[in-house]
Amino acid sequence: MNFYENTLIAKQDLSEKDLVVVKDKYNKLIESSSGKVIKIEEWGLLNLATKIKNFKKGFFIHYKFEGNRNTINEIEKKVKIDSSIIRHLTVKYKKLDIKNEFFSKKN
Repeated sequence: MNFYENTLIAKQDLSEKDLVVVKDKYNKLIESSSGKVIKIEEWGLLNLATKIKNFKKGFFIHYKFEGNRNTINEIEKKVKIDSSIIRHLTVKYKKLDIKNEFFSKKN
């Protein structure tokens, strides 16, 4: 098993219920394809550097998980047909940093 980080950017016009559905959908997808979710971070609505499909902002959801190539293939298949996701990125790591949260809301 390898460690991965996957960042999804969802459309800016999604409701809170839709965001929860998207988050749970990919959480279940990772779990069902022999993966194990270690941490989920919701970074919130952030500005994009350039427009993506005519969107200036997007909701960022970041997964840290353990999985294999089958897990990555399943995620990529679902992201391609999911109309609520405008961009995604998956990165492979040897060791995950689960202590730091770079976009956390400070009190």
